[in-house]
Amino acid sequence: MSERKGQAGSPKGGQAKAGAKKEAPKAAAPKAAPVAAQSAEGSAPAEQRRAFKRTLIGRVKSDKMDKTVVVEVVRSKMDPVYKKYVRVRKSYKAHDEENAYRVGDRVEIIEHRPLSKLKRWKVINLVERAVQE
Repeated sequence: MSERKGQAGSPKGGQAKAGAKKEAPKAAAPKAAPVAAQSAEGSAPAEQRRAFKRTLIGRVKSDKMDKTVVVEVVRSKMDPVYKKYVRVRKSYKAHDEENAYRVGDRVEIIEHRPLSKLKRWKVINLVERAVQE
């Protein structure tokens, strides 16, 4: 439908748009070269921007797998209908290289590249050790 409007309304307008597209890259080409040179020299700030990863704190729910723990994170979320805060729980599989964490420990996990089918988090810090009875 938009094609009909462009053809029937003003054929010159359609041609002008095509001409404008051809002119824009010519004007932008000289500006693009200095930006590329700057990005090659200042690659450290670009890496810092990509390095932002989410961190969550939760309790270890299971440690039965080898080098993996299941961490349960509890959050408060407002119910859209009742406008009341409700606790929402979600479990994440996190990498534990030394099998150091046990059930009940509070740990901090960080986003990581995919390590297996369901494991995309890594344990980085022990917040609180579980109470031993």
